[in-house]
Amino acid sequence: MTGTLGGPKASRQPWPHVTGDLPGPRSAELLAHQDRWESNARVYSRHFPIAIADAQGSYVRDVDGNVFIDFLAGAGVLSLGHAHPEVMRAATGQFATLTHGLDFPTSVRRDFIDAQLSMLPEALRDKMKVHFCGPTGANAVDAALKLCKTATGRGDVVSFQGGFHGSTHAAMALTGLLSQKQPIANGMPGVHFFPYSYCARCPIGLRKDTCDTNCASVLERSLHDANGGMAPPAAVVLEMVQGEGGVIPARREFVRRIRDVTAELGIPLVVDEVQTGCGRTGTWFAFEQYDIEPDVIVASKALSGIGMPVALLFYHQRLDTWAPGAHTGTFRGNQVAFAAGAEAVRVVRRDDVLGNVRRRGAQLGQRLAVLQHHPWVREVRGLGLIWGIELADPRGGGPASEAAASVQALALRNGLIVELGGRADGVVRLMPPLTVTADVVDIACDILLDAIEDSCP
Repeated sequence: MTGTLGGPKASRQPWPHVTGDLPGPRSAELLAHQDRWESNARVYSRHFPIAIADAQGSYVRDVDGNVFIDFLAGAGVLSLGHAHPEVMRAATGQFATLTHGLDFPTSVRRDFIDAQLSMLPEALRDKMKVHFCGPTGANAVDAALKLCKTATGRGDVVSFQGGFHGSTHAAMALTGLLSQKQPIANGMPGVHFFPYSYCARCPIGLRKDTCDTNCASVLERSLHDANGGMAPPAAVVLEMVQGEGGVIPARREFVRRIRDVTAELGIPLVVDEVQTGCGRTGTWFAFEQYDIEPDVIVASKALSGIGMPVALLFYHQRLDTWAPGAHTGTFRGNQVAFAAGAEAVRVVRRDDVLGNVRRRGAQLGQRLAVLQHHPWVREVRGLGLIWGIELADPRGGGPASEAAASVQALALRNGLIVELGGRADGVVRLMPPLTVTADVVDIACDILLDAIEDSCP
């Protein structure tokens, strides 16, 4: 890391560094403008009172000159970090040729499709079709629902408690978070919520050491019960790791049993890989670690590698019953995102980025292991480079929301950006760029562990 982001080293001051109060005066001015003119729905600038000037790799700098390690990475979008030079070069080169192509075939579109198909498990590559959606994960979830309802002729959908699938009307209906849904009347009907394998707070009150993955049994028995009250659904929608829900990796037995029962009954299994896809967990898609073959894969966030928006579905060709125009979107032909994404796949392969994810994930696990017996820490969990530290009040066991907010604020004050999630925002979440180095992980862990110690005495 150089002394300025992209410039020659200006001092021997260690990175990151923060001077003065947050927000600084220039950040405060931009935050005030945002508060005056932008929607009240904004989130990140409330948690992180800074205005960003520029960014490189794993670091961002605000307009007051403060430099932070970024373990949010655009909410998981910036898989190769900020401004990766080769991916940026591919994107800027495409700007001069063609930027917007609807669904016309182009060579860069073909290259992007071929690159993405090449990252699927070999057994799936020849079975799948690709559909480009509007440029967000939520729109891709909507498209997956429409696809499965069209192909099966059914209307109900199964989702899981604690899941998050987006904020659009249909995707929100699949999301567990009640506060987001309560103000919206007449939500999409026909969604049935079942327990997820959240062993730290078992949804059906069992113990991990004696449980036979009974949360999967609830769905299995309901689907087989002629008096269960639920017709066969059009789809079961599942995250391998509940990201916004608090970084909860599903147990292997849970996922395998869900796949088995859906396959047995001819119910399409949709895996939402919006947050876990493109290498975040150490394999290109998280479902690969569970040895299953889903019927539909939803991907977005990190597909371009640098934050250019693009979203897609992979789905089994037997589901391809759509008529032309069944799910369209003006921005489904983002040629710049295609060029960047194809280059990102090349970089991932050449630089063994997935290997780095696994190594840095192991490093995070080792560094955070000291928290396993901390009185305020219920659980430390993660997969690859998505980690969560669940804080709980030792006096009653409830989510330690105030402590988590304090950890986040103290970490920021000392130069580290981390997000919160889970029940009552009681989980500190880490999503660094997949190219993060061992040195940066160590610095970040030092800051984070100090913040937890100071916030949870």
